[in-house]
Amino acid sequence: MKIVLFALLSLTGIKSWSQDKIASYIVAPDQRIHFYWKLVPGQTFSTIADLKNKLAAKNDTLVFAMNGGMFQPDYAPVGLYIQRQQEITPLNITSTYGNFGLQPNGVFYLTTEQVAVVCTSNHFRNDGHIKYATQSGPMLVIDGAIHPAFKAGSKNLNIRNGVGILPDGSVLFAISTAPITFYDFALFFKNKGCKNALYLDGAISQMYCPEKEMWQDNGKFGVIIGIVKAAVVL
Repeated sequence: MKIVLFALLSLTGIKSWSQDKIASYIVAPDQRIHFYWKLVPGQTFSTIADLKNKLAAKNDTLVFAMNGGMFQPDYAPVGLYIQRQQEITPLNITSTYGNFGLQPNGVFYLTTEQVAVVCTSNHFRNDGHIKYATQSGPMLVIDGAIHPAFKAGSKNLNIRNGVGILPDGSVLFAISTAPITFYDFALFFKNKGCKNALYLDGAISQMYCPEKEMWQDNGKFGVIIGIVKAAVVL
């Protein structure tokens, strides 16, 4: 597994501990995000490598991938999952399970018009025009403020990945390349200007991004978020 650490600068130009250990990817305007879970009933994409290989068999190229929302032992999503406008699992606003239950949690979704949104779960509404959605938690940034439960200097360190919406509407994906606190991870998104950002998962998280020399592709996940060149939605 080849991992290259990227030094990322804050909006103030000051390099912080958190930003030294975070790799990120901004989705270009001409790229389309897809969510992947099951090929057919009972058959999931077991790893990013599996997704990459199945796409390659169709002459498509996976250019970016990251694990999506949290999942059950059978890889089913813990919370809401919508794929190609079909609700696979419902919104979960009652769970107290681990990080997912650290309220407020949230939803990352894409509309049929390719608008990307991160919102708290309580504010999510399916109006029939949601193409993809994944629920996870906790929220990292809420209306421009870091989640109130996060504390600077916490001893709770872990690998973390997440997603936020930049001021111009672009999607920012990020993963820490070393253990990091929730606070510092949330601060990265806040410093980038994200008014809302969502934690996707923890220690198991991976990013596949050859452009950034990130080649992680062997972890087993539920939902996988991918960007594909000459994409064919499976």
